Amino acid sequence: MSQITRRQAMQLFAALGAAGLTASCAFSSPNDDQLDDIPVSHDPVRIGLLLPQSGPQKAVGDDLLRGFQLYLSLNGNQLGGHPVAMVIADEGTTVREGVAGLNKLLGKGVHAISGVANPDTMLALRDPIRQARVPLVGSNASPFSLQGEVFIWRTSYTGNDPGFVMGQYMAENTSGKIVLALPEAVASQDILLGYLDGFGTGDRLVRSPVYTGDVANPPRGAFAKSMKVIAAQHPSAVFCSYSGAAAVEFIREYRSSGIDAVLYGTGFLTEGGTVAALGDQANGIFTGMNYSADLPIPANRVFASAYRKAHGTSPTSYAMASYDAAHVLDRAIQLAGNALNAQQINLMLGRVGQVDSPRGVWQFNQSRTPQQKWYLREVRKDGQVPANMVLRELITRG
Repeated sequence: MSQITRRQAMQLFAALGAAGLTASCAFSSPNDDQLDDIPVSHDPVRIGLLLPQSGPQKAVGDDLLRGFQLYLSLNGNQLGGHPVAMVIADEGTTVREGVAGLNKLLGKGVHAISGVANPDTMLALRDPIRQARVPLVGSNASPFSLQGEVFIWRTSYTGNDPGFVMGQYMAENTSGKIVLALPEAVASQDILLGYLDGFGTGDRLVRSPVYTGDVANPPRGAFAKSMKVIAAQHPSAVFCSYSGAAAVEFIREYRSSGIDAVLYGTGFLTEGGTVAALGDQANGIFTGMNYSADLPIPANRVFASAYRKAHGTSPTSYAMASYDAAHVLDRAIQLAGNALNAQQINLMLGRVGQVDSPRGVWQFNQSRTPQQKWYLREVRKDGQVPANMVLRELITRG
């Protein structure tokens, strides 16, 4: 794909309009002429990316890096008119390693940080980010308790959103008993609370989940006992929340267990390489997510086409959110003008206004979370291979 200039990109985004965004936000949005009038020096802007480079979350880290780099490649490797000096630190596989990675980036004097795959790590970064006063634009699920933190933003969603969306949908569109299956993780509590809130009242839902232990990288048979517990309750539908290797193993065991209940999940249940690893075993799984690679949106056609050309595969929601993290930093840095410092960039993030994204138009709400559409997807055959296919819009939330 040929490179487009920042000016051309801004004109493209403006032309797409703001159709479909129904709620308002107090942040103001600059127009193209205002952006062009802001004086900008050509000093490099230092951007830190905190990403897992090994372990079970490495695939997510790769997608986050690809999404951010794609935005740069389509915009002259600049953000806000400045050349980008990118610094990458390993998030590692533990919270302690993630904090060490953040300290490495802060030691390099970065103006802003993005990435972070593990919600537990994101939670641990709150205090050092407060002290450093450097904006962190997270591009994966973020703990609900971090909403409103002055220097923490997210281009993804808060941890309760996927649960709420699917809880509401399943309350209105399923019948019979529903059982929940969740890993033993801090993030699961956000998912659970969101689901219960979205589902509301009713005795069809077994409100005590089947917890399956800490299963980030499970061996074969890791869910055998849990499958027996689920089967004994004779559900009509099961909702679960796993990702990566855990999602693959859970679904494999679920399909071989004899349980015939329809399987529902958070979007990351079938994201990335999960569907490719499972093949036809993934067919018929329903998930709620803020993005799908098949969305018929002009901005998505640009993004998905460029991503497929660069990487030979369809983009994930992780890549999309990281692409948008670069987008909002681009606008905030442009608005900061010659005041190229972390505090001014953080302030200007509140003024980026509406973002014409591959997911559809969105904007930050007052809690620094996207106000965005959510979609119901089903894994179906797309030609010869299974893929997440959008069935309908669900709600706008944020």
